[in-house]
Parts: sequence; structure tokens; C-alpha cells
Amino acid sequence: MNRKRDKKKKHDFWRRIHFKYKVSIINENTLSEVWKIRVSWFSGATVVFAFAFLLIALTSVIIVSTPIRNYLPGYLDSEIREEAVRSAIKIDSLERQMQYQTAYLSNLKLALEGKVIADSVLSVTDSTHVLGNYDLLYATDVEKKYNEEFEESEKYNLSSVPSATMSSVEGLTFFPPVKGLILHRFNPTDRHYGIDMVTAPKESVLATLEGTVIFAGYEAGAGYVIQIQHKNGFVSIYKNNALLLKRAGDRIRTGEAVAIVGQVDDTHSKASLYFELWYKGSPVNPENYISF
Repeated sequence: MNRKRDKKKKHDFWRRIHFKYKVSIINENTLSEVWKIRVSWFSGATVVFAFAFLLIALTSVIIVSTPIRNYLPGYLDSEIREEAVRSAIKIDSLERQMQYQTAYLSNLKLALEGKVIADSVLSVTDSTHVLGNYDLLYATDVEKKYNEEFEESEKYNLSSVPSATMSSVEGLTFFPPVKGLILHRFNPTDRHYGIDMVTAPKESVLATLEGTVIFAGYEAGAGYVIQIQHKNGFVSIYKNNALLLKRAGDRIRTGEAVAIVGQVDDTHSKASLYFELWYKGSPVNPENYISF
């Protein structure tokens, strides 16, 4: 019974809010109906809520997209703080630039008035060592004796020339030190542990492999010499140079210029390079690794 009563009340409620009322406007002089509308409580409430939602949305858009937002509490503080930081950075940069300009103009003024002595320009020297007249530098008797004793003690070790295994040269690309003709080939039995090459004057000597310079200096009878330690136990030696372009400790890339070859004679028509290639303390034939 109660369930039927509740259902009836609910039905009466929906019927009341959907019941339409007539709203009209009447001209009081003629008593004629000028305008009329039929509306229920439900439709009226729907129109009011929709209008309120549109009004709130429009107001929010206007506030966010116009300067009116600056009048909201708390919104203006963060924007002003950000603008103040940007202005401070810009002012600091302008102030520093002004100091540079002021110092430059002050120094320029003193220089034009002759109150400042300009620094002398020093010549910049490069890392090359110019070959002198080393024919006048003869080896002393002590040096000759030491060289003979050293060669005598090491001749048996040097005469046995081991062949390098294929694993030692895997991944290595040997670069010819100079472009020229081989004058004397590798012959360890005659204590000729390298090759003599004839090339053009002032030709650049190129590193056959990448590595590190372990010696760069002058040797009596061999001119200026440079030695480069490579990976896998290889050492390349370049003798009879007129100029050294690198120093001990320098890192060298494959094909990088390390020296300038010396002259064969005073005619300046030919230049010669003596090149040696060593593997784990023993000389090897460069022609087995390099295509000249």
C-alpha cells in the first residue's frame, strides 16, 4: 500500500514539474494578447541553468584573455615577479656591456694620447726544428766506440728477423711515409735495417700509423730523427730529416706530416729519407706491410 502511495507521489511530482503554464502579455487598452509562451517548471529551470553556465564560461574567457586578470588577487604577483627577473637579467647584461665599452674607450683614449706604450709583438715560433750545418758536428771517439760496442753486442739479436704474425696487423692500414723510389732495400745481413727512398725536395714525411712520438731529435750521421710508437708492438723510425714537425709525447694520426725530408746533396734536386719499421724490438721489411 505504501509502495503504491510513494509511486503515486513520484508520478504527481513529475507531472507537476512538466505541467505547462501559459505566460502572456495583454494590451490593457484593447485587452488583446500581444505575446504568449507556454512553459513548465522543468523547461524554465533548464533555461536558467544553461544561461548561468554560458554566462560563467563567457566571464572566465574574458578574464583569462584580457588584462582584467591582473585585478584578481594572487594572479598579478607571479607575473610581476617573472617580469622583474627578466628585467634584472637584462639590466645586468647591459651594465656589463657598458663597462666593457667604457674600458675600451678609456684604453683607446690613452693610446691615442700616447700615455700607454703598446706591447711589443713577439714572433710566434712553431714547433719545427731547423736543420743546421750538422756536417760540422762530428762524432767523438767516445761516441764511435760506444756505437761499435753497442752494435757488436746486439748484432746477433738484430740479425734474426722474425716475421710478424697476421694477427698483429689485423685492422692496421699502413701509410707510405713519402712518395718516391726505393734506392736501397731492407737487408739485415748488411746491418741495413730499413729502406732508403729518394723523393722530391721539401717533401712531407707522413706517419705510417697512428701513435705517439717517443723520440724527436738530432743524431750524428742520421740528421734529425723522429720515432713513433704504434699499437701492436710496431715502431716506425724516420731519419735524415731537415725539419721536425712534432715533439716527443705528441699524438699522431695516420698520414699526418711529422717531418720534412733532408737534401741528398747541394744541388737541391733530390731528397732522401731513411725509413725503418720495427716489430717487438726487431726490424722488419717495410715492403711487407706498405705498398710503396
